Amino acid sequence: MQILVTGAYGQLGSEINELVSNYPDWKFLFTDVDSLDITSEAAVENYLSTNKVDVVVNCAAYTAVDKAESDQETAHLVNAIAPKILAKKCQEAGAKLIHVSTDYVFAGDACTPYSETDKTDPQGAYGLTKLDGENFVLAENPEAVIIRTSWLYSSFGNNFVKTMLRLGKEKEQLGVVFDQVGTPTYAADLAAAILHIVKKYEIKNSDFIPGIYHYSNEGVASWFDFALAIFEFSGIKIKVNPVLSDQFPTPTKRPHFSVLNKLKIKNNFDIEIPYWKDSLQVCLKKLME
Repeated sequence: MQILVTGAYGQLGSEINELVSNYPDWKFLFTDVDSLDITSEAAVENYLSTNKVDVVVNCAAYTAVDKAESDQETAHLVNAIAPKILAKKCQEAGAKLIHVSTDYVFAGDACTPYSETDKTDPQGAYGLTKLDGENFVLAENPEAVIIRTSWLYSSFGNNFVKTMLRLGKEKEQLGVVFDQVGTPTYAADLAAAILHIVKKYEIKNSDFIPGIYHYSNEGVASWFDFALAIFEFSGIKIKVNPVLSDQFPTPTKRPHFSVLNKLKIKNNFDIEIPYWKDSLQVCLKKLME
């Protein structure tokens, strides 16, 4: 098995890289924009044929949510056109594609966890370009797997956990929004789930069941709850004040509710998903080492 991981140096790509020793029989190919331009059809076609890739995991994305509003052309190129090219070229090469998407494809105004069939209604350029990417992928390659996730964090890259740890050492008190509810997702757990899906495909081709899936850790939290847990588990003494989103105006409207229903991915791929607080403790322990 040859597995290509694009966006290799982001949070998710880095976590997949941490797991390669668990799969000694597989060859992993990690690329970023410098080693493979996934916005170029010719480059992707050449790479897939030269390396005889079996599975592509697309972790590459334009994730600067607010910047996407003023740089929609680049966001569309990376989040929509690149996945379209990957989907088309995977279909032609006979390679399977796992593409990672986001909770931002929803409006965030629900009150029960979003399922894969719920109406999409992105509220900003980031969510819109990611939804375009999903639609392009399925149009070009109905055999693809798309995994939407939310509130991703890791010991790699920049994220909410690292920001809170830094601010916790700099400030005596902090305001964190409590009217946005979702589920923090440890990128290492998502990485393990993706490789679990690849393994099932290796064992039995028909176990690679195409379609859209949701993956986040189990449980529900606000950003306020998330911050409190980070400080509690890391032993940082700081006063955290709950504030409304209106007190932190941003170019992009954040979803007020982005809890995802994970029953489909659990049932179709026999995946067990950890509780968010348990995974947070694992990540914090790694960061403290």
